[in-house]
Amino acid sequence: MDKLKNKLKMSYFIVNKIYLFLIFVFLTIEDLTLGFYYFLISIFIYIWKTFKSKVPIETDRKFESKTFVYKKAKNKNLKLDIWLPLKANKYHPLVFFCHGGGWISGFRNQPNNVSWCKYLTSKGFAVASIDYRYGYRNSMEDILSDYTDALDYVKTNSKSLSIDKNNIVLMGLSAGGHLSLLYSTYYTYNGNKERIKGIKAIVAYYAPTDLNDIFISKNKSIFARFATKQTLKGAPIEERGVYDYYSPINWVSKQMVPCLIAHGKFDTTVPFESSVKFVKKLKEFEIKYTFLIHKKGGHSFDTKFKDIATVNILERTARYIKKVTEF
Repeated sequence: MDKLKNKLKMSYFIVNKIYLFLIFVFLTIEDLTLGFYYFLISIFIYIWKTFKSKVPIETDRKFESKTFVYKKAKNKNLKLDIWLPLKANKYHPLVFFCHGGGWISGFRNQPNNVSWCKYLTSKGFAVASIDYRYGYRNSMEDILSDYTDALDYVKTNSKSLSIDKNNIVLMGLSAGGHLSLLYSTYYTYNGNKERIKGIKAIVAYYAPTDLNDIFISKNKSIFARFATKQTLKGAPIEERGVYDYYSPINWVSKQMVPCLIAHGKFDTTVPFESSVKFVKKLKEFEIKYTFLIHKKGGHSFDTKFKDIATVNILERTARYIKKVTEF
């Protein structure tokens, strides 16, 4: 029975919420006004869930962030938020945090990202949470340049920001995790010590490590496929070389820094197998890693689930960052 339920949850019909569309069509056919109200209620519920989304660990202190413009790109100011712990240290170890959203959506100060920043700050870390340009109007190279420029900004201004530039962990969720892994694997592979200087480890939650995996038959997410096609300007069958080039798994080397990888086994947006493959690659090159698995979790399990397994993964993540930064 459980296998049947899990199979249904992973089906194309449920993953892409086709049933909601069918209900809308049925109600609209029966009564146009009823269909319109259903549409409005659905939008309200979606917005409400988005703004209620946060990690399941409340912080008992109030933390505030400061916003900085790190770059101007095509008449747009790209910003980052700096969160500092209340403890009066001169310089704090930094978690450089990158949001998800399939490279085409999301923003640094949406509730789930803010909750992560507050949680990490409560553990004594400084956090830099960044925005970047979206893939539907820009290329993956543009996005990567934004990521690099934001990190450079933080390092260059580390003293005034009270940040220890030699004690940094790159962290990202989904697409943000992909950017963190791609930055670190690429520059370690190419031996660019200046770019990787001060980076102690990578923390990647449910990140696509082989972009071709988004299009395997087991993965049913229309959004994931659409977002990847938009950002890479084509499908794998047309742009296989591009997909391989921007896949972190293809840049892993013996110089790679330690990694913490977290993923839910029932992820219907980024296949769980993508993280399994990446961990095997790390093991092959004898890179230190920690692999945290949520046995019942899907995509964004960290802000959708409130169970003890999720809390445990969050706490283990904080302990991991503390250990690698020797904080």
